[in-house]
Amino acid sequence: MTRTIMQSLRLILVLTLLAGLLYPLAVTGLASAFFPARAAGSLVVQNGRVAGSRLIGQEFNSPRYFHGRPSAAGGGYDAAASGGANAGPTSNALLNSVRANLSRVEKQNPGVTPGTVPVDLVTVSASGLDPDISPAAALLQVPRVAAARGLPEDKVKALVMACIKGRQLGLLGEPRVNVLELNLALDRLPG
Repeated sequence: MTRTIMQSLRLILVLTLLAGLLYPLAVTGLASAFFPARAAGSLVVQNGRVAGSRLIGQEFNSPRYFHGRPSAAGGGYDAAASGGANAGPTSNALLNSVRANLSRVEKQNPGVTPGTVPVDLVTVSASGLDPDISPAAALLQVPRVAAARGLPEDKVKALVMACIKGRQLGLLGEPRVNVLELNLALDRLPG
């Protein structure tokens, strides 16, 4: 009986060292060697300071900036509270959330009608941390951002078009715009 217990304890110790220490160190080392930016969190650095991550959305409320997708993560884009709303299509909570978000989008973007608002501006994502919006969601916000900054709409629209990323490998996912990168490019525009 004690021999079996000793073997079990040794096995637990060996597996703990392998799976809990050696494997994570090896993966971290390989990731740092081959993908240093991704291993460090895909941080965006501007003027010597970290502005955010390409992988985690941020909240932008000013009319001078493009706004991201609504977040269900904590108080908004809280990586420690990542998670979707888990509301199904027949949920009153989902319907009320969509209505509130639609009202917010219409209020922020005068002249927008409910039928023209892309779904990603009124629904939360599975993680609640999406850094990207659809090109349609970015283009919908062009008039507001241009007016708030005193820029011609065509200049802001051209910036959005330049920031669109295509499908991965040409077939995976949908075209998208990283909100943080778009807003930082917007800040670099003269005018």
